[in-house]
Amino acid sequence: MKISKIDAELVHEAGHYVTKLLEHKLSDSIEFHTVDHAIYVVGQAEYIGINSGLNDEQINVVKLCAWFHDAGYVNDPENHEKESARIAEKFLTSKGADNSIIKQVNDCILATCIPQKPNDLISRVLCDADLCHLSEENYLERIEKMRTEWINLSGEKISKYKFYKLSVTFFQTHQYHTDFAKKELSPKKEKNFQLLQKYCAAAEQKKEKPTNYSRGVESMFRLTARNQISLSSIADNKSNILISVNAIIMSIIMTVFITRVEELTIFFLPIIIFVIFCLVTIVFAILSTRPNISTDTFGKENIKPYPVNLLFFGNFYKMEQDEYELAMNDLMKNDGSLYAAMIRDQYSLGKVLAKKYKLLRMAYNVFMFGIIISALVFVFVFIIR
Repeated sequence: MKISKIDAELVHEAGHYVTKLLEHKLSDSIEFHTVDHAIYVVGQAEYIGINSGLNDEQINVVKLCAWFHDAGYVNDPENHEKESARIAEKFLTSKGADNSIIKQVNDCILATCIPQKPNDLISRVLCDADLCHLSEENYLERIEKMRTEWINLSGEKISKYKFYKLSVTFFQTHQYHTDFAKKELSPKKEKNFQLLQKYCAAAEQKKEKPTNYSRGVESMFRLTARNQISLSSIADNKSNILISVNAIIMSIIMTVFITRVEELTIFFLPIIIFVIFCLVTIVFAILSTRPNISTDTFGKENIKPYPVNLLFFGNFYKMEQDEYELAMNDLMKNDGSLYAAMIRDQYSLGKVLAKKYKLLRMAYNVFMFGIIISALVFVFVFIIR
């Protein structure tokens, strides 16, 4: 028996079919045109369709088309509209749908090809629902997924600036088709258009007018680095003094105690307390001077926008020489990026220095309180004796 119209049950079956298809067969490289996007377009198609005056049967048609409109990404992302129409036709044929329904669904899906050319109200509703994300508040987050998908499919790196420029061109040529979308979505879309323009204008201005830094800035970096290195050297010397002094004290105490254990038994407690404090002091002093290599590593994919500090050896010691030369040459081409790397280097040195002095302070505190406590216990034992 031929199906002469699309009802809610058939739409439900279509949704279940497309959901399983996308969840099991869609490539991991597809990050935007996923099942979440299909669900979103179905919801927007119903919303726009109701507000555009579609009846219940027409709503069912546009929702079914919305389910299938990007299903072709599982087989042929480049020609996904035609593939989507073929998948929809296969599904409807298996359900015994009339040829007129199949043709209507195919025409509606093919109307979403860019540039969109809808020829009836149902197609106009689907086209507006498909690009409804242009008016969403989180539009920039959505197109970041689209940019990633573009990179995955084409294998070509495209910067955010270049992708936004292409998006600006698309905004300029696109317009919604239904009266409801023109009234409700176009103002929101215009806000996103302005955001894209501001970003591109700022990026172009930055490229055209590179920042010129005075010699005072270079002197500041040089002086700051010298001061931090000097402070680090002072901290290391203090740590070495603590280690040497406490090691000598421990050696003397242990030697004397072992040779005169019977005579010094009464002072066993203060001696043990003092040795423990000396040991803890040495541990903190060693921790403050112990080298720590950063776990961040640089690779070709990290050259831009320099997420870690390329000037610190811990970040590039695992790189090949040609990769390191490529990264450094790229870094030196842009003064802004070079100074940003120097700022990160200063910050990293400061963090290391802060940790070093914190441990050193703890070592001195332990040593000071150890002497005081040991002396008090020694006096107490001596009085009791």
